[in-house]
Amino acid sequence: MPPGGETVGRKSFRFISQALASLSLLVATPLAADEFRSPSLTALRADWRVALDQLRTEINSRPQIAGDFIFAPRRSVPRYDPRAMPALVQLNAVSSPFFTGIARSSIPVLLPFDAAAYLEAQRIGTPNLSLSRYQADFNSVDVFDAGPSGYSASFSFEPGAGDGMPARVFAKPVEVQITGSALVYDIADPTGGKGEQVKPLAAIYPDLRRFIREGYVRYAFSRFGVAYVVSIQCLDSVAKPRRLACKEAYPVAERFLKALHIAGGQRMRPLMDIASDVIDRPAERSTDFSYRPSGDIIPNTGYRKQGGHPDVMTYAQIRFPLEKTPAFVRSQSYGKRDKNDGPTAYPWRDNFCESRSFEVWQCGGGYGHQGEDIRAAGCPPQSDGREPCDPKQRGVVAVRDAMVIRDAKDQAVTLEVNSRTEHIRFRYMHMNPQAMNADGLLNGRIVAEGEKIGVVSNYLDHPAGTSMHLHFDVQVFTRDGWIWVSPYVTLVSAYERLIRARGRETGPEIAGTAQPVAHALSEDVVKPDQREGSSGEEN
Repeated sequence: MPPGGETVGRKSFRFISQALASLSLLVATPLAADEFRSPSLTALRADWRVALDQLRTEINSRPQIAGDFIFAPRRSVPRYDPRAMPALVQLNAVSSPFFTGIARSSIPVLLPFDAAAYLEAQRIGTPNLSLSRYQADFNSVDVFDAGPSGYSASFSFEPGAGDGMPARVFAKPVEVQITGSALVYDIADPTGGKGEQVKPLAAIYPDLRRFIREGYVRYAFSRFGVAYVVSIQCLDSVAKPRRLACKEAYPVAERFLKALHIAGGQRMRPLMDIASDVIDRPAERSTDFSYRPSGDIIPNTGYRKQGGHPDVMTYAQIRFPLEKTPAFVRSQSYGKRDKNDGPTAYPWRDNFCESRSFEVWQCGGGYGHQGEDIRAAGCPPQSDGREPCDPKQRGVVAVRDAMVIRDAKDQAVTLEVNSRTEHIRFRYMHMNPQAMNADGLLNGRIVAEGEKIGVVSNYLDHPAGTSMHLHFDVQVFTRDGWIWVSPYVTLVSAYERLIRARGRETGPEIAGTAQPVAHALSEDVVKPDQREGSSGEEN
């Protein structure tokens, strides 16, 4: 495939200019102690002319069908009318039966689907049109989501499939994920932009970086002016009987990368950069809701007794994930160490960076909890006249209108928002998988904000595997792929809107500086020549 990297230099310069401008604003307007802010996002502009050139090359390699595609622009229609690029309209028609809604992607969709080969085989009457045959032996897509900010897809690769693949047989298929996005979140990322070059793929992807981060081996690259990341969950260690080592994942990921073709997408009006801003909060003060500052975890509960990560970002305006109040963000693993308050009491306390074996770049030493534990209040006494309460039926709701990402065997459910202003994921854990299956909470389902999607439970590998609570976390898309960010302030902000009152920050000052609005420049932005969260279960 042609590199399509003509706009990389211009985009890098533009990003540097925007970041420097934001940083200068920061110096002039320091954050107030109790201010919450929205994140800033950079909008990338897809170069559809380069994408069409690549599509033309792919189509022309199949003479039987090349004459069927129209590449000449229709000048009588508006620039962003789909009819202006008829070849893309035709391609979307071919791909949409397999990748529902592919035309909703604002960027060129790269997938391991060879549409030209499939059409040619269909034209000459090939008897076996098994999709995997035209997807480099990858199975039919498990989940596909396309929208104004880009797309995400997940494919599986069966043990023993594909010539030249590792001989070792795994307990389950290898899952490969790809996300392409025209929106990237600007976050202060000391490890971002790093990685090693993959020499066998350098001619195809000149800026490709391979690195292991937050439980995944990731391959990040730019194409057509936008960002793409391919990732596989793996262990950054020696191989284990039932777990894939990252080095074993390399050939599968690289087979995937070599098989990528343009499968669809549609030119749309460009997205706009989004500047960070102060979040509106209720004017009325709550008489009881209080919370300790972001980053103020229980002492000595961080990785190697390190502290938390102060972060004043409200990463999204969400509906609080529990159906009713009161609710409490509190540690479920170290609650006994917090002698001042019980597990269901105010003030709330951050537990994002509590010690776990999960990689979290924001936390000290690179390990943490990934999210926050939330507990529902106990049932009130029946004598107060309220309706009967079942402590095992405390409702969990969707925080936003979103698409569900969840296989029937998964212990967690993820909601993805893909819009002109956001590309973000919210994950819920510890609800019972059988109950989620019965409710149809599976890949591709669309849920509405506030819709009940389950109940607070204690499932971890089996019923009663943990205490009764909900684990909730947030991922945003960056040039390194999906990255865990602290949801603590996002939850505080959501709770204030739910109770229509502003909480009171309490407790000692944090020894550290809150994450800056404009986000410090990463080294790869300053020096372009320098070289993708765990889905593991919490304890």
